[in-house]
Amino acid sequence: MFKRYWTDLRREFHGYNGQRLMKDLLSGVTVAAVALPLALAFGVSSGATPAAGLVTAIIGGALIGLLSGASFQISGPTGAMSAILIGIVARYGLQGVFVASLAAGVIMLAAGLLRLGKLVNLIPTSVVMGFTSGIAIIIALGQVDNFFGTVSVGTSALEKLWSYTRVGFHPNVQAMLIGAVVVAFMLLWPKKLNERVPGSLLAIILATVLTEVLGFDGLAKVGTIPQSLMLEDALDLGGVNLTMLLDLAGPIVSIAMLGMIESLLCGASASRMKDEPFDANRELVAQGAGNMLLPFFGGVPATAAIARTSVAIKSGSQTRLTGLFHSLFLLLSMLLLGGVMARLPLSALAGVLMVTAWRMNEWHGIKTIFGRKIWTGVAQFLVTMLATVVFDLTIAIVIGIVTALVTFVWHAARLQVETEPVDQVRLTRLSRMGRSVSQEEAGALLITYINGSLFFASCGELKQRMEAIDLNGCRRLIISLRGVGAADISGVQTLMEQCAAIQSQGVAVCVCGARPNVTAFMEKVGLVDQLGEAAFYPNVSEAILDAAARQSAVMA
Repeated sequence: MFKRYWTDLRREFHGYNGQRLMKDLLSGVTVAAVALPLALAFGVSSGATPAAGLVTAIIGGALIGLLSGASFQISGPTGAMSAILIGIVARYGLQGVFVASLAAGVIMLAAGLLRLGKLVNLIPTSVVMGFTSGIAIIIALGQVDNFFGTVSVGTSALEKLWSYTRVGFHPNVQAMLIGAVVVAFMLLWPKKLNERVPGSLLAIILATVLTEVLGFDGLAKVGTIPQSLMLEDALDLGGVNLTMLLDLAGPIVSIAMLGMIESLLCGASASRMKDEPFDANRELVAQGAGNMLLPFFGGVPATAAIARTSVAIKSGSQTRLTGLFHSLFLLLSMLLLGGVMARLPLSALAGVLMVTAWRMNEWHGIKTIFGRKIWTGVAQFLVTMLATVVFDLTIAIVIGIVTALVTFVWHAARLQVETEPVDQVRLTRLSRMGRSVSQEEAGALLITYINGSLFFASCGELKQRMEAIDLNGCRRLIISLRGVGAADISGVQTLMEQCAAIQSQGVAVCVCGARPNVTAFMEKVGLVDQLGEAAFYPNVSEAILDAAARQSAVMA
């Protein structure tokens, strides 16, 4: 892995010159402009501080970017991560987040070294979309207080929402006005201009100016931004013990799973966008190293961010130096503009997150599965989305995958079994090949076409369909397994039982068109021994010709 890393670096920087350096520099500035408001907003929404979000973007963007599995990944705080962190902060405090981040980083690092990066491909697309939409709902619900200037109680987004029935919902008109201005500005800002000048950055600048000009002094603000990367509230290893780690087992797994899923999905998507290879295992190592280091600076867990990564690619990023430049510009903003950022109203950042939550949804994919009525995809999407909102990430992913497996098994269990006599078209085709079969000889033959998978869930369907075959006048039944892609012991045993029942009625049985993997399994289970090797043919035509020859011999 490390040898390949140096090989990739040499290829990446081969022929590097001043022109490419300038492209990386300008791309870094553009990405920093996008990342600045998001870093502040995600720092707040995670239950930490805006400074924690900035530190995460600066250190995560630089370190993870330099070690990344490709040249284009931009990492930092994300909406998905902040959505699960807020519950952890409420229950375990920031020290709990720091410890969980460190342990999750170890898990990600180990996963990369064990080359487990491809496991993310086992998660169905509909499950990922449902998870993303569920996270978007949590983000939006979590910003209700900041957006409306209200106060709620509880640890989860649903608990806070329900608490309004007890504590009352008393919105602040000034907060609502500022939040609405930000939302409207971001939605109306042209997409073409957004690639060069991020609407989110302009929106919070406008909101801050309006707050000062209109004298909205009653609004909650970001507050003091420290002029250092070493925040006062950082990981204290002295307080870590086995009991604490066991209590944090759930959050640790959630952070690790989210970090892996989001980073690898981002890498796969960006790889297609830039047409550049992506090393999933090295990306996990980079994410693990970054998340192990961040707690010591007071940062929250980071992942690769698709929004910032796509902006980097579209703005002309050449190498991984774009991530480093993006971090440097964020650091300069923190040191030089800390006083200005301290005046940002939280309702403005809430507006940014509201729009971000809306845009997080994969609307094209959602429209496809609902519009085309792909009900298995719809079920996976809805179940995962609801589980994400009601439970935590780990449970949601497990429920989503189980739902996907159940719907797959249900769909795969639907066998197509059709029985028909040998038609005139096939007889004509055989005669053109110089291999004639009379209508009388063909009349004693039936062909059963089986399409699907012969496994435990389809046994009932197979038995019912084969018992319904009308064998009146039939002397030989040809079973075509060309459409069977896989089989298990239950499916083959059921087929053996049906073949035995048909043979007991004086009808010969032969099998044709079975794929090598299915044939090998039938040999192991015993169907080949039961019917004999001579009863197996490569295709239907060969089976018909041999049956006709046997019939002619009998008639002679």
